[in-house]
Amino acid sequence: MHSQTEVRLQNVLTLMEDGAFHSGESLAASMNVSRAQIWKWIRQLEAWGLDIHAVTGKGYRLASPIELLDDAAIRTAITRVTPPEISVLLTTDSTNSELARRMRESSDKGRQVVLAEYQQAGRGRRGRQWQSPVAANLYLSLSWRLPTGGPAPGGLSLVVGIALVRALENLGLKGLQLKWPNDLRWQGAKLGGILVELSGEAGGELRAIIGVGLNVAMPEAAARNIEQPLTSLQTLLTRPLSRNLLAARVIEEIYLALEQFGVSGFASFQEEWRSHDEFQDRPVSLLLGEKTETGIYRGVDEQGALLLEKDGDLRAYHGGEVSLRYLA
Repeated sequence: MHSQTEVRLQNVLTLMEDGAFHSGESLAASMNVSRAQIWKWIRQLEAWGLDIHAVTGKGYRLASPIELLDDAAIRTAITRVTPPEISVLLTTDSTNSELARRMRESSDKGRQVVLAEYQQAGRGRRGRQWQSPVAANLYLSLSWRLPTGGPAPGGLSLVVGIALVRALENLGLKGLQLKWPNDLRWQGAKLGGILVELSGEAGGELRAIIGVGLNVAMPEAAARNIEQPLTSLQTLLTRPLSRNLLAARVIEEIYLALEQFGVSGFASFQEEWRSHDEFQDRPVSLLLGEKTETGIYRGVDEQGALLLEKDGDLRAYHGGEVSLRYLA
């Protein structure tokens, strides 16, 4: 999409974020365009998953107020680590892809974070689509460099999951669960997911792009496109949640956890993972590409590999094409 169009759509969102009615005439006057153009932009935002009510004689309003992401507000709220370079986009294909392009084009080895209000092609694990309605949830990717000779990256997505738990507990949410290797859950319903993509050479410096999606206020229409149970932070919390504060806490806790991981590896997180592990000591099935293994899930080892007890033997499984399921 042309950047100028993105700017105008951002302006429409900003004018309407209070959740009050705004007539097409007033919106058109504010932006110096025709009412027909306003209508086209409203249709575009609806196509991106925004729930907009149109009432004759009153105009347009959002089904509920929103808080747009703001790079300055996020940076200001980060207090326990040096704030990284933060970019907030209205739309991109996926934040992981956008950050990968930026890292290829830049020699800057500093930390970078990309957030987007909407992902046209959000990606989950194993190539699945990540539902990304506009201005509803949190979609972000951050960069990190694994030091040469540092810990093996196998437990990286688990460490990020623990960081998300820390961030959300800091905001008052208890009872969070982790599902190996990359899901954040609450009472069996998905709350968020993690996508870690590595580049570099074995034995040398590795670069990680860490993508996080968190359901903040997932619209019902978007939720119907998802095949598994899900929940949202705004459903679980009893008070309104600032997406900018949430973004700051998530970024902060992830970088703090990555620093800990860089020094001591996954072993220092193993017990914390166990305390939130949804599947611990449960009968499970593992989908291994075209194969299925069954057994008792025994948590993770010091490298973050899944441990499956089968016929008295304990076997370790790493990431890739491995998926964990309750045994039906």
